[in-house]
Amino acid sequence: MTHIILCEQEGQMSPQILFQMQLVLGYVACLLCFSTYVLPRLKSMEPIQAHRVIATVHSFRFFGLVFILPGVVGPNLPAAFANPAAYGDFATGVLAILALLTVRIRPLFWMFVVAFNLAGTADLILNYYHAIKLGLPEMAGQLGATYAIPIIYVPMLMITHVVALYWLVRPQPRAATVPIGVATQS
Repeated sequence: MTHIILCEQEGQMSPQILFQMQLVLGYVACLLCFSTYVLPRLKSMEPIQAHRVIATVHSFRFFGLVFILPGVVGPNLPAAFANPAAYGDFATGVLAILALLTVRIRPLFWMFVVAFNLAGTADLILNYYHAIKLGLPEMAGQLGATYAIPIIYVPMLMITHVVALYWLVRPQPRAATVPIGVATQS
């Protein structure tokens, strides 16, 4: 608390305030970008193609292993945050890759789509929980080179998970059926 007051008295914002402000603005910017440029394109695709795009974005989550790479993050980044974040991202990335590899085997594809979205959403929620519990915003500098991950990449990941899960559970529109023997007008 004293550090926050000292920083504000010197005309600087505390690391906690900066981190939280950047995280919120990361969500705002990602939502604006996603809703303007990405979502309309995804909506125009067949469901399998839209989920392949989302799986492709998440297939890069193996990158989360960087949270446990010495020299990239600060030595005081809590292992109770870094380890679950790293391995949760890795597992989600592998599941997304498996979805992409099984696209021709539709039941497997859909199983992996559901799995990576559930695992990935749970991972991000648990990471937020651990970050708050461990006071990560106050020590955000320990994120080192990974600082951009929670500020820029995580908001896009969470947004795409929410959209994918919504699309997976929403009722699918049924095509109009024409009874056999009934002529249609041309």
